[in-house]
Amino acid sequence: MKNATQEHNSTKVIEGEAECWSCSAVLAVSEHFCSTCGKVQPVRPMTHFEFFGLRKKLNLDESQLQKEFYALSRKLHPDVYARSTANEQDWSLQKTSQLNDAYRTLKDPIARTQYLLSLEGIQLEEQSRSATDAARQSGEEKKQVVPPALLEEVFELNMQLQELKTGERDPSTIAQLESAKKNFEQKLNESADELKQYWNEWDSAKDQAAEKKAMDQMVALLNRRSYIRNLVRDVNAALSEAA
Repeated sequence: MKNATQEHNSTKVIEGEAECWSCSAVLAVSEHFCSTCGKVQPVRPMTHFEFFGLRKKLNLDESQLQKEFYALSRKLHPDVYARSTANEQDWSLQKTSQLNDAYRTLKDPIARTQYLLSLEGIQLEEQSRSATDAARQSGEEKKQVVPPALLEEVFELNMQLQELKTGERDPSTIAQLESAKKNFEQKLNESADELKQYWNEWDSAKDQAAEKKAMDQMVALLNRRSYIRNLVRDVNAALSEAA
């Protein structure tokens, strides 16, 4: 049995206990197989972090995550349970689906951050591609908040885009748009390093105030990043039409 300090510092999380349906051995809720009889366990509600036995942290060993994904994929593959009970076959299918969803989310830095924020009850602004498409179909204006640091650049960019839309295909305007596109793409690349700084702040937070500060910074960065991605997409579309 781990003491409180050991449990806090562990990279694995063991919260709550369950009983093996086959041999009645006591297991951690996050265990997928009984350590005594080896039987696959029923599907239980858990987060993507819990599925891999991880604490809710943003800095992950991605190579280890991949290894565990492949190991679980082999052990949970439906073919392994072809001659097992109907329940075990069903559990293997459901757990395989859980596994794929969890890995798809946690292996991607942006998706991982968004997922953690969603666990904390935070919803990002409506700046996704789906929100854009939905707004166009409904005829409503999509909700977007221009990041203050980008106000001047966005204003100039919109002026240039408007010139192209009105049929004024000035080579200098196209050159300016190409330059703006490179600038915004560079900002996207730089945002990755900035995001990791906030990961460190979240992972090392000692109280709720520190956690909230880190989350607020991540939300602002992701909203800014989403807005910039939309700008790059709009510029690409305009340049394609002008070609």
